[in-house]
Amino acid sequence: MYDFAADAALPKLELYAELARAAEALVVGEPDGIANMANLAAVIWQFLPDLNWAGFYRMVDGELVLGPFVGKPACIRIPLGKGVCGTAAATGETQVVADVHAFPGHIACDAASRSELVVPVLRDGQVIAVIDLDSPTAGRFDEEDAAGVQKLADIAARAI
Repeated sequence: MYDFAADAALPKLELYAELARAAEALVVGEPDGIANMANLAAVIWQFLPDLNWAGFYRMVDGELVLGPFVGKPACIRIPLGKGVCGTAAATGETQVVADVHAFPGHIACDAASRSELVVPVLRDGQVIAVIDLDSPTAGRFDEEDAAGVQKLADIAARAI
């Protein structure tokens, strides 16, 4: 059994350091990528406040396909270059979106989402997945969040 203590009152730098330690503990020695994505999505949900969706989209045959997540049912397939996730996957660059309604081509899976953070998971320079976080609060994510989730993407790249 895993029992991680998430303290949302910690400064972001410390919160993300704790989250990275928990993520490493969850995936160490486990070879199954789907199981690892599921546990990573769950621990992200547990640690990070003010989310309404946390999970993965996997790169499959040139498009993003829904992976393990926590939240409401989501879009199953996302073409590269479409929406925030597709843009992150196509460019290989993290997307921090303060207001999803202002993002050209935003794909609304949950009308309650107001802001989004999408971080590509790279292996050998290629996008193999993205970590997608949505919040019902506009402006929820910043560069500290992006840096923290990038550490999780690095862990995921070795575990999926």
